[in-house]
Amino acid sequence: MLNMKPVTFSSLAILAVLAGCSSGDAATDQAATDEGAISTQGQREVETPGTGVSGIHWTREESAAREAKAAAGGKRTANMVYHNGKIMPTAVTKAIFWGPSWANSSFVGDKITGLDAFYTGHSGSNYAKTVDEYTGLGVQVGATTTHQGHVIDTSTASGGGSTSAILAEVCKMITSPDPAGNGYYPVYTDVPRGNAGYCAYHASGTCPASGSTVLQFAFFWKLDGDAGCDPQDTTTGHSQGLAALANVSAHELSEARSDPSTTTATGPGAWWDGSGAENGDKCAWTFNVPSVRFSDGNSWKLRVSGRTPRSPRAPATRTRAASWAASTGTDRRGVPRSVRHSPRALVTRAGRRPSVCRRSTAFSA
Repeated sequence: MLNMKPVTFSSLAILAVLAGCSSGDAATDQAATDEGAISTQGQREVETPGTGVSGIHWTREESAAREAKAAAGGKRTANMVYHNGKIMPTAVTKAIFWGPSWANSSFVGDKITGLDAFYTGHSGSNYAKTVDEYTGLGVQVGATTTHQGHVIDTSTASGGGSTSAILAEVCKMITSPDPAGNGYYPVYTDVPRGNAGYCAYHASGTCPASGSTVLQFAFFWKLDGDAGCDPQDTTTGHSQGLAALANVSAHELSEARSDPSTTTATGPGAWWDGSGAENGDKCAWTFNVPSVRFSDGNSWKLRVSGRTPRSPRAPATRTRAASWAASTGTDRRGVPRSVRHSPRALVTRAGRRPSVCRRSTAFSA
């Protein structure tokens, strides 16, 4: 049976399930896989709701390969299914810039000021409203978010293979996370992606100073000159590095609001489809308009999802037990196997929402 006992940081509720980087028992999880060993090809097709790590934003190539495989296997579905978990009615954001390069003005360029503007302008924007159809536990995702600026740590940054290291950095830099549990803390590193098949992810955990308060955090590689994570923005005037970070930031924030990363210890997840995809995954690398204008007037090239404002159906009375399997060891390529969740064995069959990619003139800048 999968052990979801806390580890490392009072109630660390995460497993390293990033594109094949995983461990079996959370109580002994070292979460420190060598970045060079991470490979997404041939790994499990879906993310792992309920393990604390979700919202993996795959690269262009990896996303296309997974879409093709899902379509061939008949696993594609437009329905988003509610799993009786919490959503984030709002988000309190504070960005962390980690790594010695953030002290170099040439490297920084427009990225810090630009990302602060991104999070500030996100609040009340039409883009933020694309997530307000999601509800859970009597509350609804709202379009209002609060940005508290940023902090910079010029110590050597960790890559994305160790979720424990990313959470430790959040705990170090965010001494007073949002007490209501709506804190979202993106960590932007100066570490290049290399061969990893993903651009970013979001996860959850707790810090010793904040007791049992669960916070959301996200990890981002350095994306300067990274073709696999480049939205190919030619209209907004932002640098390529900023445009790439803004696009994946929008993806992770939208997913965290509709499906906060949770574990079996902190409660079930909220919204994902039958293949494990969250709302951002539906339209990853689909840009239906040249740019999206935020409430402060800034424009960004972001993926845009369709939305259907309907109330979810009441949860069905019939339930099926969740099926979990924890694999240890490595596959034939030496990559650690992932903890797997069977998407056919949902904790509770609940409301469904169609989520599709379609053109929307409401976002044209």
